[in-house]
Amino acid sequence: MTAATPAAKAPLIPRESLFGNPTRAGGQISPDGKWISWLAPSNGVLNVWMAPADDLDNAKVMTKATDRPIRQYFWAPDSASLLYIQDKGGDENFLLYGVNVETGVETTLTDFENTRVMVVGGSDRIKDKILIGLNNRDPQYHDVYMLDLNTGELTELIENNGYAGFVADDNLDVRLALKPNAAGGMDFFKVVDNEVEAEPFGSTGLEDSLTTSPAGFTTDGKTLYWLDSRGRNTAALTAMDVETGETRVIAQDEKADIGGSIRDRKTGEVEAYSVYYLKNEWVALDPEIKASLDFLEANLTGEFGISSRTEDDTKWIVGNDPVVGPAKSFLYDRTANTLTELYVTRPELEGAPLQPMHALELKSRDGLTLPSYLTLPPGSDSDGDGVPDKPVPMVLLVHGGPWARDAYGFNGYHQWLANRGYAVMSVNYRGSTGFGKDFINASNLQWSKTMHDDLIDATKWAIDEGVAIPDKVAIMGGSYGGYATLVGLTYTPETFACGVDIVGPSNLETLLSTIPPYWAPVVAQFHERMGNPNTPEGKQLLIDASPLYKADQIVKPLLIGQGANDPRVNQAESDQIVEAMKAKNIPVTYVLFPDEGHGFAKPSNNIAFNAVTENFLATCLGGRAEPIGDTIEESTAQIEEGADFVQGLKAAIDGD
Repeated sequence: MTAATPAAKAPLIPRESLFGNPTRAGGQISPDGKWISWLAPSNGVLNVWMAPADDLDNAKVMTKATDRPIRQYFWAPDSASLLYIQDKGGDENFLLYGVNVETGVETTLTDFENTRVMVVGGSDRIKDKILIGLNNRDPQYHDVYMLDLNTGELTELIENNGYAGFVADDNLDVRLALKPNAAGGMDFFKVVDNEVEAEPFGSTGLEDSLTTSPAGFTTDGKTLYWLDSRGRNTAALTAMDVETGETRVIAQDEKADIGGSIRDRKTGEVEAYSVYYLKNEWVALDPEIKASLDFLEANLTGEFGISSRTEDDTKWIVGNDPVVGPAKSFLYDRTANTLTELYVTRPELEGAPLQPMHALELKSRDGLTLPSYLTLPPGSDSDGDGVPDKPVPMVLLVHGGPWARDAYGFNGYHQWLANRGYAVMSVNYRGSTGFGKDFINASNLQWSKTMHDDLIDATKWAIDEGVAIPDKVAIMGGSYGGYATLVGLTYTPETFACGVDIVGPSNLETLLSTIPPYWAPVVAQFHERMGNPNTPEGKQLLIDASPLYKADQIVKPLLIGQGANDPRVNQAESDQIVEAMKAKNIPVTYVLFPDEGHGFAKPSNNIAFNAVTENFLATCLGGRAEPIGDTIEESTAQIEEGADFVQGLKAAIDGD
C-alpha cells in the first residue's frame, strides 16, 4: 500500500490488541448478588476470577487452566460454586468442572473419557442441583442425569436411545423430549415421571426445523413458550397452555425471527423480547423492564445486552458494545438507577482508529434481500456515506454454519482488516438464520450454487458501487466460510484475487461421513439440506458441490489453516485438497496446528495464523501488514506447505 492511501496514515493496530487475551471479559454476578466474576488471564491463560461485589480490588483467580483458555463458565444457582466446561486440544469433548467459592477446591463433575456434557436444565428453586446430559454410554445420545453440584453425585433419570434433546421445568422435572423424524424435522413428546409418551403432541417438517423449538416453561409449569414458525415465515414467540394445548402469539415480526427474551425471575413469564434484523432491538411488555431498558438506551452508546441478573433482579451485569470502541461491562443497580463501569475488555484499543460498521440490504439476482455489513478503511470515506472516496481492495468475510448469521457491532476481524487498508464485507447469504424459514430453505441443496451466487452478487454490488477494486477482492472465512472460500477459488476461479480457508471442508461426502457421533440425531437434516450420500442423486449432489474435485481449476493464491483435532471438519479435509493441488503443481500455503480443533482457541495460535494471513493478503492485495516477527515461534503452528508464497513467512520460520 502506498503512502498516499488514506489508511496508510492511520496507526497500525497491533494484532495483539485485537486477538490477544482480553484484560477482562465475560462478567457475571452471582445469583445472591455477593460476588462478581469474570474471565481474565492468569499466567497468560484465560481463567475465572472472582471478587466481592462491593470490593472488586480484592479479586482472586478461581481456576487453574494452564494451556487452553476457559471460554464458558456460569454460576451455580446456589452461588456456592463456579462452573465451567473445558475440552482437550479442541476435541470438543467438553467436561464440567466446579470450583467451591469458599474453599477454592475444584472438582471434575463429569469425570469421563470421550464424553461431551450438555446442560439440560437448571432451577431458581432447587439451587444445589442441575440436570445434565452425558453421552458416555452411547456417543450418539445424551442420557439425562441429576447432578448434585455440592457432592458431585450423579443420578440417572432417563436412558436416551434416540432423542435429540430434552426440556425441563423449574422443578427439574423433564417435561419434553425432542426426536428427529424422517421428514428432517422434530417430533415433540411429553415426558411424565421420566417416561417419554409413545405419541408426539406436535412436530415439524424440514421447513420449520431450524425456526421452531420449545423455549422453556413458566415457573408453575403451566405455560410452555415456543419460538414457532409453523404457519408463518418468521419465528413468533408463542405461549402454549400445557393442559389445553391452546396457544397465543406474544410477538412476531415480518423481517426477523423473535430472538432472546427477558423472563420474570419469580414467575418465568416473558417481560421483554428482542428482534434482530439488521440490529438488535428490545421490546418490553413489562413497564418496570421497559423503564430499565429505556435507562440503558439513554445512558449507553451503541449496542448493549444483559449478561447476568441477580435472583431478586435488582442488579444486572450489562455488556456495552460501542461499535467503534472496545466493549465495556457495567453493574446496573435497578433500585438506585445507577451504572457503574466494571471494566473495559480491551483498554489498549481506546483511542485506536476503529471504524464504523454500515448495515446494508443487498439484493440477490433472484430477488432475495441479503442483510449485510460493511466496514471501510480509516480515512477512505470522507463524507461518511458508506462508500469510499475511491475504490479500495476488499475482503469478503464469509460466516460459518452455514446455519448462523453475521451481526452488527464491534468485530475484531472487520477492524483488523479495515485497519490494514481493506473494505470488509460480511453477507448473510441464503441459509443464514434469523430471517425466517423461507430464507433458510432457499439454501436447501444449494451448496456451491445459489448460496455462492449470493456471495458473488454482493461482490458485484461492491464493485459496481465503487467500494471494491475489481481485481483486488479476497474471499475468507471459517468452517462453511472456509468451504465458501474453496468454492470461490474453484467454481469462480477468476472472481477473487486470493482466498483464506480456515477449517473448511473440501469434500462434502467425507465431511458427512466423519461428523461427530453426537450429531447423529440431526444427520437426516444435513442429508435433506446438503444431499443424501445414501442415494445416487444425493451422492452426486455432494460430489458436484465439493471443491476437491475442482482443485485443478484453482489459479489464485490460497492459504489454509487447520486444527489437527477438529472433530467437525477433520484434518483430512484440508490435507486432501492440498495434496490435489500439489499433484497439479498449484501453489498453496498450509498452516496446521496440532493442538487445536474447529478454530483456534489459543491466542498465540490465533495471532500466528492472523500474522500469516495479513502478510498473505498484503502479498495478494497490496494492503498493510504488521511483520510476522516471532509469532510462529511462539505458537504451535506447523507450516506444512508454501512458506515461499507469503511475504516474510520463510524468514520468520528460519529466524531471520
